[in-house]
Amino acid sequence: MAPQAEFEGQCADAVLMIRPASFCANPETAASNRFQVGGGGADTAERARRESDALAEALSDAGVTVSVVEDTAEPAKPDACFPNNWVSFHADGTVVLYPLLAPNRRAERRPEVIEELCRAGFRRTRTVDLSHFEAEGEFLEGTGSLVLDRHNRIAYCCRSPRTGTRPLGEFAAELGYRIVDFDARGPGGVPVYHTNVLLSVGENFALYCADVLPRLDERSKLQNELECSGRELILISGAQMRGFAGNLLALRSVRGQPLIALSAAAWSCLDPPQRRALERHGGIVTAPIPTIERHGGGSVRCMLAEVFLPRRPARARC
Repeated sequence: MAPQAEFEGQCADAVLMIRPASFCANPETAASNRFQVGGGGADTAERARRESDALAEALSDAGVTVSVVEDTAEPAKPDACFPNNWVSFHADGTVVLYPLLAPNRRAERRPEVIEELCRAGFRRTRTVDLSHFEAEGEFLEGTGSLVLDRHNRIAYCCRSPRTGTRPLGEFAAELGYRIVDFDARGPGGVPVYHTNVLLSVGENFALYCADVLPRLDERSKLQNELECSGRELILISGAQMRGFAGNLLALRSVRGQPLIALSAAAWSCLDPPQRRALERHGGIVTAPIPTIERHGGGSVRCMLAEVFLPRRPARARC
């Protein structure tokens, strides 16, 4: 049985980012990630580092606590800038480690990253390690696979090769979440690889792409769940989803100001009414990350692992 859940707000005021060392298009993820484009030049990794730095600076300037940890050069980890796929942090001090589909991504789970957060003043009370499912061919890629309504303890997820039934069930049991799952299909009927490209849940809004849910009953169920949570619903099209408009993250500053982080490309593909709707719910924080979006197949939300862990004096150890 899951422990009694501690109240958890929806929006974090702290995030973890990994500054990439060996960024490039990952051939082991290309089959399931249709947002990803191969190629890139000799300077691809350096451009990705500059883009990561610019996003970290924009968030910090907006008042978010940004913990940046350097990637290690060896072994090469092309997707290291997407830490939300391998770890999530929760208000009761729980750290969850997730099973990843691509073998060359599994080295991203580095204990020293979590130790760095502890040295920065955050407190871990327990670790839920789901990575053992990799040996059984089942995966659950963190808050890529899961879009969490943390306050209402609902985990939204689209079925895909990266989201397995058994690790999903163990996550729900360990953390006390109710699962709302559905099919989502992109161009050519290929499953959408991660839920967080089609759905984002903020404190008082939810932005999502209904067009990619082929089953009308599941589309209706998702809309009903979101409406029942009292959030304003903002719809985006399939084309806007493919422009990463769904891959945004609601945050808050350390002073409590609501913020919405998304890429410059995602912001540019929204129309004026959609922009105004988002602006009702927070200050907009954008950064251009074209290299990471094109060759990594992920955007701003993928680059941020929210840190909800309780704080304690920075000198204390985990």
